[in-house]
Amino acid sequence: MEAMQDDEILLLASQGDREAFGMLYERYVDRIFNYVYYRTGNLDDAEDLTARVFQRAMKHIVNYTDRGVPFSAWLYRIAHNLVANWYRDRSRRQEIPLADAPVLSAHGEHPESRLVRTQEQEALLRHIRRLPPDRQQLLILKFVEHMSNAEIGQIMGRSEGAVKSLYHRTLLALRDEVEEDITLEGE
Repeated sequence: MEAMQDDEILLLASQGDREAFGMLYERYVDRIFNYVYYRTGNLDDAEDLTARVFQRAMKHIVNYTDRGVPFSAWLYRIAHNLVANWYRDRSRRQEIPLADAPVLSAHGEHPESRLVRTQEQEALLRHIRRLPPDRQQLLILKFVEHMSNAEIGQIMGRSEGAVKSLYHRTLLALRDEVEEDITLEGE
């Protein structure tokens, strides 16, 4: 079963084959977890929400219809909806605690340099979390999942051109916010 393509595995999973669904889970769990983690900023909530994504997918796989988009797009939409509900239920945005933040450091780096870079990463994540959910989703899919605009369009239900336009507007808005923060800090 290992060499099977997603469509073959999907067919089996939609017929109730738990082993086939397990294979889909193994293929996609890390990607979905990363997406949810970057949206929530909380490890425990990301684990819980990821589990709920796959529980919902398993429950509804019998209704899954191939509409010409990858199976992963269906999973990302489930994840997106669950994260939106999570935010609505909490009505506040959470930040990644410094202890939980992934720190990418080069060996031999001075602690001061690492601290400055960590602070800059935290500031950027705060700015990103202030963006509307669709813009957060776009940035995560682009920079964390390294997806193409066409793939992102399939997941978000937009044309490739609309994704490019949203991407451009998002980067300009982020740049303006970061520049404003720098100006305020300098005063």
